[in-house]
Amino acid sequence: MKKAFLFLGILAASAVAGGVSAWAVADGGARVEYIEREVERTPALGAQFTAYEAGQYPDLTYAAENAVKAVVNIEATQRVEVPQRGQFGYDPFLEFFGIPQQQQRGGNGEPRYQERRSGGSGVIISEDGYVVTNNHVVDGATKLRVKLNDGRAFDAELIGKDSATDVALLKIDAAKLPTLAFGSSDALRLGEWVLAIGSPFDLQSTITAGIVSAKARNLGAIPNDFSIESFIQTDAAVNPGNSGGALVNTHGELVGINTLIKSQTGSYIGYSFAIPESIVRKVVVDLKEYGFVQRALLGVMFRPVDQDFIDNEGKELGITEIGGVYVAGVTEGGSASEAGIRKGDVILEIDGVALGSSATLQEQIARRRPNDKVVLSVKRDGKLKQFEVVLRNKADKPELLTREDVDVVETLGGKFQDAGEKLCRQLEIKGGVQVASVKAEGILARARVKQGFVITHINDREVRSVADMRRLNDKIRSIDGIYPNGRAASYVLVE
Repeated sequence: MKKAFLFLGILAASAVAGGVSAWAVADGGARVEYIEREVERTPALGAQFTAYEAGQYPDLTYAAENAVKAVVNIEATQRVEVPQRGQFGYDPFLEFFGIPQQQQRGGNGEPRYQERRSGGSGVIISEDGYVVTNNHVVDGATKLRVKLNDGRAFDAELIGKDSATDVALLKIDAAKLPTLAFGSSDALRLGEWVLAIGSPFDLQSTITAGIVSAKARNLGAIPNDFSIESFIQTDAAVNPGNSGGALVNTHGELVGINTLIKSQTGSYIGYSFAIPESIVRKVVVDLKEYGFVQRALLGVMFRPVDQDFIDNEGKELGITEIGGVYVAGVTEGGSASEAGIRKGDVILEIDGVALGSSATLQEQIARRRPNDKVVLSVKRDGKLKQFEVVLRNKADKPELLTREDVDVVETLGGKFQDAGEKLCRQLEIKGGVQVASVKAEGILARARVKQGFVITHINDREVRSVADMRRLNDKIRSIDGIYPNGRAASYVLVE
């Protein structure tokens, strides 16, 4: 009996110390009861721990409970044409060379379509219904539906999108909405706590926590010749559906837009990446004011001066110190060229900000607009020099673009690549831009231009590369080119 009561005494002490429900145990005819009472909870301490002080540790509840109200779920619907086999049969040979086939259409001669739905997240940034998200969440969508944290749902209007930064801006017809204020991504410190909020796997209002693992990451993940990548890396869990959601600091401020994960499985395995607030804020203002991004270009081809650069090319070029970016080429008539920057220069700083990587250079230029001035600190022949550079637009002009100017790549609606030397020799052309894929609702889709077509002229102006095509900003009136089988084709747009 003594052993039994000793054991129960230990249980009772544990129960009282933890403030749990009463124990009642019977042994033979005896009954022992331990009555519940309230006690102050003090964490158990091992010998190696100091006293617990709540104020010295991060409390994420304030940020989580407030920020989650401004994060939404986005449903994007795409209308996709579905090829149909008809009574005359389907001939892939004809399809490859862009020859229309009546059997791909319905019985009334009209194409058949089906709807495809995908999901993502977004962040409300104004009480009157502006929502920021990723471009890849809304790209190609014919209908957008936004569901709020409180359960209400609204159709959304696409105000503008930018594939180079993967940012898009939507508008819903609502008022007095909960919002997230912008914080400062520049002020983020390595190891600082952050929250990722979004709708992974359609689980709306999911919150995960982590720390800032790195800043200014360039992954080469955005498929755009003018891509701007300077990601915040975190270890907050992010999965498919989180795209476009909020990265929030402990004050409940928006410091980034969660954009991608990098893994072999397509799901979270330890780190995720967000577009910094410094880029998001500038792009959103441009999309709201102009409908497109006022992109400033420095006009240089560059490589980071890191250890690999020093080991492989440093001795030959006379560069022995890590840091800055090496100017591998200068665009004739561009911003840097006009300011006196030359091939072989090493740019160390922009407006006093040290360039530790190429991503930092991209981010600093992405904050500016055409006609803005920046001061570059440059190392040339072992000497430091400073150059004042007036930034220019994609047409190498120092003024802002207008709404009448056109983003040719977005308007055409597709993905493009430079025609290779072998293809150019085969087709006996000096250069061109090959259509890698066609997006719905663009000019190429409406003109029935097929994948593989090589564009050689737009508006009677020669186009030898994707870079040439991006410099155009006039309204598209005509497209000329040639298919891989040698069949030339011209498309004239009639309003």
